[in-house]
Amino acid sequence: MFARTAVRAVARAAPRGSRASSADAGAGDYFAKRDAVRAHAAEVTQLWRRISFFVCVPATIVCALWVRNVEAEHAEHVEHIKAEHDGHLPDIPQYEYMNRRVKPYPWGMNSLFFNPHVNKDLSEE
Repeated sequence: MFARTAVRAVARAAPRGSRASSADAGAGDYFAKRDAVRAHAAEVTQLWRRISFFVCVPATIVCALWVRNVEAEHAEHVEHIKAEHDGHLPDIPQYEYMNRRVKPYPWGMNSLFFNPHVNKDLSEE
C-alpha cells in the first residue's frame, strides 16, 4: 500500500511532458519549424505550378485537338451519308426498345438534354 502511494506521489510531482518540453524548447524551435513549413510550402507550390503549366495545359490542348479531329471526321461522314440520300439522313429503324416513355417528364416527352440535331423528337408522336 505504501509503495503504491509513493509511486503516485512521485508521478504527480514529475513534470508533465508537454509543459516541460515546451518550456525547455523555447521560442527558437517554434520559429524554426514555422520557417521550415513555409519553405516547404513554397517549394511544393512551385512544383504544382510547373506541373500545371508543363503537363496539364499541353495535355488539355492535345485532347481538344484530338476531339476536334474526331468530330470533323464524324461531320464529314454525316455529310457523305446526306449526299447519298438526296440531302437528308435516312430514317432510323423503329425498334420497340428504343425511346420508350411510359409517361412524360414534367417538361414534356423529351429529356432535359434534348438536342434536335442528334435526338429523336418524341413530342411529335
